Parts: sequence; structure tokens; C-alpha cells
Amino acid sequence: MPVVGSVGFDDPMQPEVHTRLNVQAGIEMPALKSADLEYVGFWPRVGAALIDTLLIMVVTVPLVTAVYGKQYWISDSWIKGPADFLINWLLPAGAVLLFWIYRQATPGKIAIGARIVDAKTGQPPSTGQLIGRYLGYYVSMLPLCLGLMWVAFDARKQGWHDKLAGTVVVRPKHRGPVAVSFASDSSSKVGSQ
Repeated sequence: MPVVGSVGFDDPMQPEVHTRLNVQAGIEMPALKSADLEYVGFWPRVGAALIDTLLIMVVTVPLVTAVYGKQYWISDSWIKGPADFLINWLLPAGAVLLFWIYRQATPGKIAIGARIVDAKTGQPPSTGQLIGRYLGYYVSMLPLCLGLMWVAFDARKQGWHDKLAGTVVVRPKHRGPVAVSFASDSSSKVGSQ
């Protein structure tokens, strides 16, 4: 059974500082202070969703084609049969939930350095929150995807699915390489003073 939880402490004198080390499926997630995190905005999340969609399609398209043949792609019916429902609805839902539970992110979010956390504590969300978040996607898509676009306008970059589940998507602020500096940069400063 994989280890899931967190160890560490919160500084009561500085409530914005969390120094917990999250353990997800035996993988230690780096402890980050909330001051070192930023909310992930709309466009990075769109990029993550595109990565996830492509990965899901790599699995589902060959499976439904193998089961139903090329006729699958020219049929007008919404769900073609039980295998279609399992492959296109349950398999992706199960995969997304498993990634969320064990890694706090799908492969797309992992690629952009993001993870899902509880909006109040910054800790890994409960399984119930994650299931609610997944179901919240459908609520977010109903009114012309307004609940998904809400991420672009919300101060904490929460879509309706995040608000319903009590989650936020965060990533480290300083995630890039070290800033470029040349030896001549430091000598020119000394000479100009």
C-alpha cells in the first residue's frame, strides 16, 4: 500500500509558511513555503489540459477503433456501446483520479510543475475533494465552459470545479534555471562605481 500523507510543521508565528514534506505513493514531494508558490493561471492550465488530452487519445483512439472498427468514427450515436462508455468515459476518469490521488497532478500538470492542493491548508486534497473536483468539471463546462474560463479572472485562479472542491492549483514561483550572469557583469559594476 502506498504511503500518502505529510510530515512536518507549520510555523504558528508565520501562518503563510508551511514546511511540510508531502509523501505521495512513496515519492517525496519537495516541501515548499506558501511564499514560494504561485497560483497557476489559465494558459498554463490550457497547455496542461492539451498534454493530458493527447495522452488520453493515444490510449483511447486505438482501443475504440480495435473494438468497433472504422465505422466508429462515422456513426452519429453519442455512445456506441458498453466498451465505448468504459474506454471513453470511465478509463479517463479513473486515470485522472489516480494521478490526482497519488501525484496531485496529471501528466500535463506535472509537465508544467503544478499540483492540486487543498485551498485552505495547502496540503494534498482528500479523495472526496478530488472526486468532487472531477465531477465539478461537468458543472464548469455546462454554461459554454464559463466555469473553466473563470480561472483567467479569479484572484486565486480557481475554476468553478476548484471552488466546488475547495482546491487550488499551485506551482513553485522560481521554477526556471538560474539567471544568466557573466564574469564581465560583476567587473563592470565594480569599475563603474
